[in-house]
Amino acid sequence: MDKFSKDIWKKILPFDKEVTPSPARKRKASREEPPCLDHWTPPILLERAAYLRKLAKLSDGSASETLHEYPQHHTMLSFRNRDGVVEQHAEFADLFYVLDGRAVLVTGGEIVGARIIAPGEVRGASIDGGLRQELRVGDMAHVPAGLPHQMLLSGDRTLTCFVIKIKEKSLSE
Repeated sequence: MDKFSKDIWKKILPFDKEVTPSPARKRKASREEPPCLDHWTPPILLERAAYLRKLAKLSDGSASETLHEYPQHHTMLSFRNRDGVVEQHAEFADLFYVLDGRAVLVTGGEIVGARIIAPGEVRGASIDGGLRQELRVGDMAHVPAGLPHQMLLSGDRTLTCFVIKIKEKSLSE
């Protein structure tokens, strides 16, 4: 690994050992820890996404990692090279910021093949109906809690997003 990459990993992972690409450690904010500033630049996030790209090739076409957990939200980095499943979160909104690539975000409509995977979490195969919005580099999209959504990619396109999952009440409540 070259010096530039090592410097980036040292900024991402706060410890003095030899740094190698591996999933980020989940950090939870606690009452004992003093508040701290978390700062990620697009180049650092895209360097991190290169690792997720490799993981996605070995799995179902997507990989993500939690960067930091806070009391009412958490931040994630997400990479995908295939269509995503439909997701519906009862207690979390998703705020997507596109770092690289493009996709179509489908929201609303009816979930086809809906199944509950955990309390407040529904997944499905596709969305019947719904609004389609193309997302490109630099775009931001807010999906409120309770709104079904799915990322669709075409051809050999990929998508890398910085995601903020925000705790909030569902639209239906």
